[in-house]
Amino acid sequence: MTQQLIHHHSLWIERLARFGYISKGIVYAIVGLLAAQAAFSSGGKITDTKGALREIVNQPFGEFLLALVAIGLIGYVILRFVQAINDPENKGTDAKGLVQRVGYVINGLIYAGIALSAVQIILGSNSGNSNSRQDWTARLLSQPFGQWLVGAAGAFVIGLGFYQFYQAFSSQFRRNLNLNELDDSERKLVMGISRFGLVARGIVFCITGWFLIQAATQSDASQAGGLGEVLQTLAQQPLGPWLLGIVALGLIAYGVYMVIQARYRQVVTR
Repeated sequence: MTQQLIHHHSLWIERLARFGYISKGIVYAIVGLLAAQAAFSSGGKITDTKGALREIVNQPFGEFLLALVAIGLIGYVILRFVQAINDPENKGTDAKGLVQRVGYVINGLIYAGIALSAVQIILGSNSGNSNSRQDWTARLLSQPFGQWLVGAAGAFVIGLGFYQFYQAFSSQFRRNLNLNELDDSERKLVMGISRFGLVARGIVFCITGWFLIQAATQSDASQAGGLGEVLQTLAQQPLGPWLLGIVALGLIAYGVYMVIQARYRQVVTR
């Protein structure tokens, strides 16, 4: 009986996790689509994940759709905390394993914040408009050794960016995907889309980390920026529309990669 309850509980976490990957993919795909439209002068706008959530709520049945996305994101958060605490993937307690498990916690907290923003938007709260990244950067800067803390956070985020590059070019992400039912051409397409998406996300992480390092060196929280500021910065560079367009298409690819994860990932929850 106990084993049946554990299996049932695990199955529900897995289903929520897969739904969570889809929700995460939808958010990134919307950000990428809007940015691509802006880059190629066909409407659209440069926004971030919260902007994507507002875009969803403005559609027909928007509040219902956004509620589904919020539930999915909560499922993704649950998966991350299960991975961090229960360690179903056997990451272990050595230095490398602990770093990965702490990374799961951080990732879970980030998407918990996005899920909270979705709920606030549904409830009509203006809290979704606040810049939480600059808020916590300011709080960190006000602490003893605050500039070092923010700088370390920036270096960590850049490290995450390079880890995305490593995953893309080493095909490490392939280990968690069960693609046996696909033929060779389909597998190549899945791998290509996934690599493109991971590289685009790596670029976003690296620029976000650089923003944090700038905030640390200048002791100015307003220098901290997220996805929207990254895309805006790319648009302002020489060949900006091309840079923005490529990264925007990469974010769409990352959204598709999340859907691929939802369908083919081997989700272990116990």
